[in-house]
Amino acid sequence: MSRISPVLDRLDQNLDQSLERLFGLLGIKSISTDPAFATDCRTAADWLVGELRLIGFDASVRDTPGHPMVVAHHEGPAGAPHVLFYGHYDVQPVDPIELWESDPFAPSIKEIEPGRRVITGRGSADDKGQLMTFVEACRAWKQVHGNLPCRVTILFEGEEESGSPSLKPFLEANAAELKADFALVCDTSMWDRETPSICVSLRGMVGEEVTVKAASRDLHSGLYGGPAANPIRILARILADIHDQNGRVTIPGFYDGVEETPSQVLKSWEGLGETAETFLGPVGLSIPAGEKGRSVLELTWARPAAEFNGIIGGYTGKGFKTVIAAEASAKVSFRLVHKQDPKKIRAAFQAFVRERIPGDCSVEFHPHGGSPAIQLSYDSPFLAKAKDALSDEWEKQALSIGGGGSIPVVGDFQTYLGMESLLVGFGLDDDRIHSPNEKYELTSFHKGQRSWARILDALTR
Repeated sequence: MSRISPVLDRLDQNLDQSLERLFGLLGIKSISTDPAFATDCRTAADWLVGELRLIGFDASVRDTPGHPMVVAHHEGPAGAPHVLFYGHYDVQPVDPIELWESDPFAPSIKEIEPGRRVITGRGSADDKGQLMTFVEACRAWKQVHGNLPCRVTILFEGEEESGSPSLKPFLEANAAELKADFALVCDTSMWDRETPSICVSLRGMVGEEVTVKAASRDLHSGLYGGPAANPIRILARILADIHDQNGRVTIPGFYDGVEETPSQVLKSWEGLGETAETFLGPVGLSIPAGEKGRSVLELTWARPAAEFNGIIGGYTGKGFKTVIAAEASAKVSFRLVHKQDPKKIRAAFQAFVRERIPGDCSVEFHPHGGSPAIQLSYDSPFLAKAKDALSDEWEKQALSIGGGGSIPVVGDFQTYLGMESLLVGFGLDDDRIHSPNEKYELTSFHKGQRSWARILDALTR
């Protein structure tokens, strides 16, 4: 018998008890953004420390200027990998409370259709249910074998839902203690109910607000229309110049560091059946607007983008006012991939705009953050082992997918700890995270535990 088989059996036997433990955590109102629940956040941290100590971890609550962190360590066999597991115990507010079908902090099991049972309650999917899948996997390993197959450090945060203000200083101050061979992050989703996935890339971002200024005041368009520079027209022309007729960004140097996605990865994405119609149809669109010749999944997972998020200028109230505005502004964001440098992208954009400003006009820039993309090597041995482990547990082969958005903690691990991350989660698109009636599939909770047990086994072989 393999060493993993009795661990999986124990997880099956422990399911009811693991649900009781999860319900205990879900009942704690750890809403990080509301100061009224600060005591509840500490209660959740204390609860987790207690559970981790029962398993044999050296666990403690670590104070920060905000809500506390939970840090725990467990030794492993000599020569085995060292992993850092990350999750967060804080949750979103429950408003509007009247839309909940039951008390958000009184979790229960509900059958939403024949044979499909879910765990209800705030935090069930984001992220308490997810982090407890790993804790339960560790518990079963200890119960069966008396130890863990590798060295494990756990970091549970209490401010993820309120912007993580304490995370970066904490990582920087405790880098030597927290650094591991790689990180495991559970705050993600599956492709669908039968298909697990590992997110191997996250796009970075550069945000910039640009303001074009012309005359010293707003002008009457009848008196000045024609000879006077119009900032709205100038700005609109600049924004239009950023893309060519094929959807490519024209800013010089924009594609520096952008690599082509391996053909075998593109082929696997093609097999998912996602089309422009299925992707855009639910939002009332059907024709892709990005780079021509690329699928919607490649565009969102592996290609950079320049988008305009807001444009302001002149009179925008009700009715009509014939005015030439003194200034016009736009909010522009760039989603980055691979090795694109946020600082170089920002500088290139600013130079692009300045070159197009008329001599008697001026421009100002107001940066709004910037972070590089995250890209795990497609041939990483850790990735291959984790995919095989997930594929052994679920009905379909695990996928390597990308993420169009950003998960800041992954970038922070790379910046402050020098670690790559495996993003493995068992949430679903319809889990209603951040919304009323949040739920987590019972299958996700159960098979998520088994999946982590398999991954810990696979990573140490």
